[in-house]
Amino acid sequence: MEQYSVRFLPDNLTVQVPAETSILSAAGKAGIVIKSGCGGKGSCGACQVVLMSGEVKVEGTGKLSHEQIEAGVHLACKTKVMGDLSVEVPPESRLQEHQVLTGSIKGLLSEKEVNLLQKYGLKPLARKIQFSLAEPTLTENTADWAKLYLELKKHLGEGKIDVPLSVVRDLPEVLRAGKWQVTVTVADLPERSEVIKVEPGQSTTPAYGLAIDIGTTTVVVYLVNLESGEIIDKQGTYNKQARYGDDVISRIVFSVDAPGNLEEIQGAVVNTVNELVDSICRKHKVQREDIAGAVAAGNTTMTQLFLGVSPKYVRLEPYIPTFSYVPPVTAGELGLHMNPRGPVIMFPSVASYVGGDIVSGVLVTDMANADELVLFIDIGTNGEIVLGNRDWLVSCACSAGPCFEGGGITFGMRAMPGAIERVDIDPHTYDVELKVVGGRKPVGICGSGLVDCLAKLREAGIIDRAGNFQKDIESHRIRQTEEDKEFVLAWAHQAEGEKDIVISENDVKNLIRAKGAIYAGIRSLLRMVSLEVEMIDKIVIAGGFGNYLNVPDAVQIGLLPDLPSERYEFIGNSSVKGAHLALLSRQARVEAVELGKKMTYLELSVGNDFMDEFVSALFLPHTDLSLFPSVDS
Repeated sequence: MEQYSVRFLPDNLTVQVPAETSILSAAGKAGIVIKSGCGGKGSCGACQVVLMSGEVKVEGTGKLSHEQIEAGVHLACKTKVMGDLSVEVPPESRLQEHQVLTGSIKGLLSEKEVNLLQKYGLKPLARKIQFSLAEPTLTENTADWAKLYLELKKHLGEGKIDVPLSVVRDLPEVLRAGKWQVTVTVADLPERSEVIKVEPGQSTTPAYGLAIDIGTTTVVVYLVNLESGEIIDKQGTYNKQARYGDDVISRIVFSVDAPGNLEEIQGAVVNTVNELVDSICRKHKVQREDIAGAVAAGNTTMTQLFLGVSPKYVRLEPYIPTFSYVPPVTAGELGLHMNPRGPVIMFPSVASYVGGDIVSGVLVTDMANADELVLFIDIGTNGEIVLGNRDWLVSCACSAGPCFEGGGITFGMRAMPGAIERVDIDPHTYDVELKVVGGRKPVGICGSGLVDCLAKLREAGIIDRAGNFQKDIESHRIRQTEEDKEFVLAWAHQAEGEKDIVISENDVKNLIRAKGAIYAGIRSLLRMVSLEVEMIDKIVIAGGFGNYLNVPDAVQIGLLPDLPSERYEFIGNSSVKGAHLALLSRQARVEAVELGKKMTYLELSVGNDFMDEFVSALFLPHTDLSLFPSVDS
């Protein structure tokens, strides 16, 4: 097939691709990740590029206006290469580096994490043991492995010890090269130990491990010294699966759409992890072979895609995942950049839409051992919610849609440089003050900014309780377009993309539906156990979006319950924190499996309770104002 060159501006990067390759795929080959919230279906309109020159085949224009089409704007996913091209990718179409929530300061644990580790005990997933073995003679002629096995038994007890053939093959030369001094790396697995590596002599290099959060939006990796428990470094970036869609449904659809797609989307997330691992290893001069184990947490779909298991039936009624508990797999099976014999432990899932990341969060909150009633919320594309204490735990998931991560919003984006994260609107002049991630000119608005914006629009009287723009307000910031009404947050000369940044009435309605789904999920759980909101002793909010959330504004719009601020606690990225705890403690790994079994799952699509609650929540803050006594009507 004929090859054509595609030059991307302003990067000035050129790649060669076959005819009829989409510009979206060509950009990915060039290392430029373009937003594609719908997974290349042409419906989200996020992948806008400007064709500067060349021949293309247009297979769809989506919601592009006549003016945009006349100006050369194309959807990258629906535009095929038919000759040498020159294409400009504007800032607002790029998926840039996120403001990724990696956790606490390097190497340090919070007081609560330290207490949990002390409670569960330090027994890491892998460790190094050093031996001095007797040199064989004609009369003392025990086989090499038998001799090493006997020494291992003294340290490991009576449990089963496995050794892979590849280690046995190396063993004779290793023992003799070290003059019968040997260092053995051993993994602590359920009901057995496994030899991962043998080294000659007395190695001074510690065994390392990885704690991994595989989020739909971002991926975070900790490199941990398994002897001391110290976090050597932590890094995060966006999940490269984002090119296949913002949400799990888009990615499921892509994974089953054509042969080879499952392997492609698995490779995207594995490559994301590997790039982070490689970066950390280069920085700290750590050898991959010394990374002896990993613990990973992700939602059910992300877990299956990470393992290369089709999530097809996760989205089809009755919504059954392939597994809840996954036995350990090896890094070599997944292609992770660590010791290929090292075990990779996945947190168990509860159901199709309550996954290992939530089990990890519940573990690190220790709510399963609390006397008080705790509500745990992780808000993202899905809102996962767990309610309970030491006596019981009930969970559910409600589809909030991608709004809180910028999807489905005219100028929505994730928390990255250029994202508006705080909004203030003068109720008299309607002038706007913005806080932007990175202190740059704004490109768009992220989840925390959207919550702020919705609250401030209502507070200023610009929208009513149903989210409708008010007709009697005179301001040059409020204007009518052909299809919608909109409010200007930043004028073109103030913005990086040189376009007015607006929030439309349709955006507002999408946000109200998203917040309504979260609050309806909370109310549905409470109704299931016949409890009232006031009986909740503590609300724990996890995740990157939650960490930057303004609670008073979230209450103002009816996203969160109207409870005193002292009952709220933010714990950041609970998924990777739980993975770190499990990496260091066998008892924590056991507890995680038990938590997965203990949590009762409420399927919100069964019955009418959730839909009734959802409809009631489609107002600001709610239809029933008695639920929000602190909010002015």
